[in-house]
Amino acid sequence: IVGMATLVQKQFFPSSDRPEVLVDIYLPQGSAIATTDATTRKIENILTKMPEVKTLSAYIGAGAPRFFISANPEQPDPAFAKIIAIGKNEEARNKIMAELQRHIDDGEFPEARVRVTRLLFGPPVIWPVSFRVIGADPVKLREIAHQVRTAMVANPNTIDAHLEWDERAPVLHLSMDSERLRLMGLTPRDVAQQLQFQLDGVPVTEVRQDIRTVEVRARGLRATNPSPENIEIKTQDGHIIPLAQLGTLEVSYEEPVIKRYNRERSLAVNADVQGAQAPDVTMAIWKQLASVREQLPNDYRIDIGGSVEQSGKADASIQKLQPLMVALMLIFIMLQMRSFSGTFMVVATAPLGLIGAVIALLLFNQPFGFVALLGLIGLAGILMRNTMILTQQVQDNFDEGMEPWPAVIEAAVRRARPVILTALAAVFAFVPLTYDSFWGPLAYVLIGGVAVGTVITLLFVPALYALWFKLGTAD
Repeated sequence: IVGMATLVQKQFFPSSDRPEVLVDIYLPQGSAIATTDATTRKIENILTKMPEVKTLSAYIGAGAPRFFISANPEQPDPAFAKIIAIGKNEEARNKIMAELQRHIDDGEFPEARVRVTRLLFGPPVIWPVSFRVIGADPVKLREIAHQVRTAMVANPNTIDAHLEWDERAPVLHLSMDSERLRLMGLTPRDVAQQLQFQLDGVPVTEVRQDIRTVEVRARGLRATNPSPENIEIKTQDGHIIPLAQLGTLEVSYEEPVIKRYNRERSLAVNADVQGAQAPDVTMAIWKQLASVREQLPNDYRIDIGGSVEQSGKADASIQKLQPLMVALMLIFIMLQMRSFSGTFMVVATAPLGLIGAVIALLLFNQPFGFVALLGLIGLAGILMRNTMILTQQVQDNFDEGMEPWPAVIEAAVRRARPVILTALAAVFAFVPLTYDSFWGPLAYVLIGGVAVGTVITLLFVPALYALWFKLGTAD
């Protein structure tokens, strides 16, 4: 138990062996989509020159459609782009990621935050390490979030620690003079419609492209210097006047994005990991945040997100059925053992498989995650089955009139061959699964657990039986 809690690495779900390389491009909030497109094209030019790239696709202003269970589409955002490069094989994928990461580390894209990842198995986890700051005031949220980021940066295993939303975007406000509008024969609605036509465009029709309907927007010609002073408005009699004559223009900075989690304002602090597993890094940072959490104002809190949160949800889904599973297991064991004492003895051997599982995970440097947890549950059933087989043989020996100690020893000797053969068959059957990136941890848990479980069944269970039922030497 100590080894599993401290020495074994923790992991939610392993990485996929698919050949896709995911490139996420984040520009400052409020960036124009043309700026995002320019940065995306720079990265595309680098990728197209790599011989390992098989195909390439880019999505500007939004995420890609869901093509894999863990590929969660991003929300539309002019400051975001996503590139999906497909390598020729898994080795080519790794070369693409390493080469592109070198360009990023060299500072070739200072205007954006570029992230290179690969697909993961399991539920979508956007950032492996994440903490959510919950509260009402965006300014206070940002202050607390920067303290969290400082703790994350101090951890040597974190990469690119950042706030989910931090930049304020410039916004142009027009305080219109109602008297001037009346003299010009305009209304606030007229001015708003003309500004929308010049700046954003207005929908005029729709055209069908294959199975999709594409909106067509009409927009005024962009000026060479599109500053607020150059914006002009047409009056009812056809005269052109500067926008500044209709009121006062002011530029202020506002929050372009304020996200909520369960209807509460939330600011997430995210990071990638290197050289360690995300749950281990998350819990290490969580300990460092103890002083920050103690000083939080009322109605403010910090929650753990990322892979730790998703792992907790996955474990909770198993725990919902766990009472029913345990009840059925106890019923079947009791039907076989026909005594409460024997049932408890069989159940007591179930946790012993953890010994072999921990040894196997440590020897082969494998993390313990959701898939390995399923293997550990199955391993408990295997050990209890072996215990019942051995105890049933002891009972059969008693029925044949054998003395207690000879009956126990005879049962262990008689069941040695079938137990060893079934254990070897199980171990060798799981060897091919060790090469699979998804089922590998499960295979190592079962291999180590079954191997050690064989020794437990042949040596420990007879001794446990004698102690449990108090078979003294005088008997």
